[in-house]
Amino acid sequence: MKKPIKKMKIYAETAHAPLSLVAETIAAYGNMYASPISILSNAKQGLKANAALDFISVSGFTYDEFQETFKTTVKTIQNYVVKDLKLDAVLSEKLLKSFSLYNLGIEVFGSAPAFHQWLNVPAYGLGEQIPFNLMDTITGITLIEDELNRIAYGDLA
Repeated sequence: MKKPIKKMKIYAETAHAPLSLVAETIAAYGNMYASPISILSNAKQGLKANAALDFISVSGFTYDEFQETFKTTVKTIQNYVVKDLKLDAVLSEKLLKSFSLYNLGIEVFGSAPAFHQWLNVPAYGLGEQIPFNLMDTITGITLIEDELNRIAYGDLA
């Protein structure tokens, strides 16, 4: 008989990354999005371009979804990686907020694929808007976080 998997804060497996990589990757950015001050400070310094590729890997976003949400191309990100360049503050902030959002979403839904699926279905608490369509702004990400917190605490009205 198999031992049950101990539930960790992050334990999901995505189509792109194995279980341990998802947990390790999101944990690696955890201190960077632990508080609004951390997000601000790290965003102003700029994240290494690999952060964007890491997000794609753990989130399950397709390249098209990433490009639509983050308003940059994967090719640009790959060029930044090769040249060892940092991302600008706006993109860095959006990535950190997105890592934080995925952390919360995985806690609420139990896996990255389940959370990603929820992101693509109209949400009652968001006025029947599709959460994914709100991720292109910080305000949209905040609204999704608020909805996830309502779901986590059973406040579905």
